[in-house]
Amino acid sequence: MDDHIRQQLVNALTLRQAHLSFETAVADFPAAHYNRLVPEAGYSFWHLLEHLRITQADILDYIENPNYQYLKWPEAYWPAPEADADEAAWRATIAAFEADRAALVAIAQDPARDLCAQIPHGQPGHTILREILVIAAHNSYHIGELASLRGTLGLW
Repeated sequence: MDDHIRQQLVNALTLRQAHLSFETAVADFPAAHYNRLVPEAGYSFWHLLEHLRITQADILDYIENPNYQYLKWPEAYWPAPEADADEAAWRATIAAFEADRAALVAIAQDPARDLCAQIPHGQPGHTILREILVIAAHNSYHIGELASLRGTLGLW
């Protein structure tokens, strides 16, 4: 049972199941639109991508860091509204997201980690299992948003 749960967590983070994969959502994204503001939202495609990266990095830090410091919501979870990305920044965001996701996968796969144990420095009821489920849900939501916006604006 433990191996099955671990595999399902990995799948939720990495596979196309009930949503597009991260890799599909960002594949061949047109560079001319990295900084295009999403109508009525006030953020760009890169801002959304950075939000995914920042939030995932924060949850990884929460799991791993006994000296974790909460970020200020919502400001710290989004880049500055005026911030723009060039090709290097876009690629760096993707690479950092993938690296942090790989770290979460390694945690999920580590049989020495008790997925259901309270995170010692965390809030009551906060476990590795909970945190990975939270980030998997958050990622799938915003990956779907990214894909939907791409389709709506004709960017596939």
